[in-house]
This record gives sequence, C-alpha cells and structure tokens, in this order.
Amino acid sequence: MTVTAVVALAAMIAAVAAYLASALRTLPDPIDPVAEERAAVGFLRRHPRLRRFLRQRFDRRSAGGFLVTVSLVAVFVVTLVLGVLLDMVDRTSGLARLDAELAAWGSRRATSSAVEVLKVVTHFGGTWVVTVGLVVAVVVDLLRYRNLEVIAFAAIVLIGEKLIVNGLKAVIDRERPAVMPLVSFDGASFPSGHAAAAAAVWPAVALILGRNRPKVVRASLAAVAALIAIAVATSRALLGVHWLTDVIGGLAVGYGWFVIVAVVFGGRAQRMGDPVTADPQGVRTNPPPLRQDA
Repeated sequence: MTVTAVVALAAMIAAVAAYLASALRTLPDPIDPVAEERAAVGFLRRHPRLRRFLRQRFDRRSAGGFLVTVSLVAVFVVTLVLGVLLDMVDRTSGLARLDAELAAWGSRRATSSAVEVLKVVTHFGGTWVVTVGLVVAVVVDLLRYRNLEVIAFAAIVLIGEKLIVNGLKAVIDRERPAVMPLVSFDGASFPSGHAAAAAAVWPAVALILGRNRPKVVRASLAAVAALIAIAVATSRALLGVHWLTDVIGGLAVGYGWFVIVAVVFGGRAQRMGDPVTADPQGVRTNPPPLRQDA
C-alpha cells in the first residue's frame, strides 16, 4: 500500500465515523456539545447520589458550575491519554513499538509525487492555514448573525491550542524520529503541533459554519473536519517528522481543547456563570445566542 493510500484510507474512515456520529441521534455529535449536555442532565436525574455529590462541589444553579464539571472531565481524559502515551514511550510498549517502524516505512516508501501530495495535506495543520480557515468561518458567521462572541470563541480555540502545545513541547522535549525527514520542521516532537491545530481548529470551523444548518450539512462539516485532522496527523507520521505517538497526542490535545472551549461556550457562545433553567424534559432553556438548532 502506498503512503498516500494510507493517508487517504485513514482520513476516509475518520470522515465516515464523524458523519455517522453527527447524523445519528443515538451517537454523540463530535462538533456540537448540546446533545451531550442534555444527555448529561438526564443521566444526573437518573442518579440522585451522583447529583448530590456534584451539588456539594459545584453550583448547579449556574451554567458555570455545570460547565466547569464537564471541562474538568475533559481535562482529565486528555491528561490520562497523554500520560498513557508517555508511559508507552518510556517503556517502548504499546503504540510506541510502532513509532520507529512507521516513521521508517513512510520515509522509505514515499515517492517524490507522494511527498508533494503529503506536503499539501500537512499544510492544513499549519498555523497560517488554520488561521485563515478560522477567520473565513468567523467572517461568514458575522455576516449571518452579527454576533461578536464568535470572535472570542475562535480566538480562544486557536491561541489556547498554541499555548498548550508549545508548553508541552518545552516540558517534554522529545527528539524527532531518527529518519530522513521529508519536510522541514522545528521544535520538539511531542505532541504534534500540526495534528493538534487541525484537531482543534477544523471542528471549530465546522461548529461555526454549521450553526442553524440542516443536520446533513452539520454532519458533512463534521466529516470534513475529521478527514482533515486525521489526514494531517497521518501525513506528519509518514513524512518522518513525528512519531505515531506524537500525532495521537496532538489529536488528543487539539480535540480535547476544542471540546473544552465548545462546552464552556455551550456550543452556542454560552457565557460562564449564566443561569441554567430546565423545562419539564430536563433540557436547558434560556439558550445563549450562538446556537445549533436544526
């Protein structure tokens, strides 16, 4: 199998999975946390002991309390993933066993034409490209709704991802793969900055552009976002500039940060601390302006 075929196959699998997750009501929507918020409210109603436990620690009369809870869970999950990955690297076990093999395979098998294709793909995780994509989405949204809060959402997604990734790189300071790199790079290896940027920004673009669109449109945008993120991550590993565990860590950091910001904004530009009320079905009312109604 060629290098480009591997990238295309991985990206297509991710795109189909994201489309199905977004289109089917029974699965969690990968770019819109509203359904997950409703599911969490229903879960808490069915588990009074857990509800009492959370009530003692968070003020559930405000959006801030509930969103802090969800955000802490997201932080815990991302931290756990990074910890497991770094433990694998330290022990050369699990996925880390494939690190050197995958980097060497990509470096050996990539033809000049494949490298040119992968260079284009990998740029979709570059700072300038993701910034332009996010700016275009924000401009489109401003023309539709004149809601300035979308600027804050986009800025936090982009700037926060850069700060987190660069901070982790400085602390972990992992060396790059010991193969002939097929593209230029700078900085430490873990986590992959391109993979993190693609995983954080393109779902944000999909969320912004999908506001008040039909479900099939939102599902298609989710699929495109997943396709880009996985294609970028796979290309970085096969171009010999990152280990497999680097790109997995980058995807976890990027998507985890997007989820945290999207939850804090409620998928609808929710301000921290706004009151939460519920209708008889347990669905939050008083929705903030940036909403995803189909």
